[in-house]
Amino acid sequence: MSVVILGGNERMERKYADICKEFNCSAKVFTKIKSGLKGRIGNPDILVMFTSTMSHKMVRAAVAAIDEDQVDVVHAPSSSASAPRNILQSKASA
Repeated sequence: MSVVILGGNERMERKYADICKEFNCSAKVFTKIKSGLKGRIGNPDILVMFTSTMSHKMVRAAVAAIDEDQVDVVHAPSSSASAPRNILQSKASA
């Protein structure tokens, strides 16, 4: 399963990726908007958006880059380490 995490704290990038590895998921983490974000997102199974730490421009770029019918988009208000863990646990049990 592939996961893309948008937003969050820069210092937590590695932690987010490690949490995804615990669930045998490949992860891409973008805490800031970067040029070519549309092409970098790809076609993940799950797109996690930490809405409290994302710019509106980043949200618009992410929504434009994905097919919402094929990607499970999860909006998480908190960017703590437990947020992606809880999301992946719920997806794994479903």
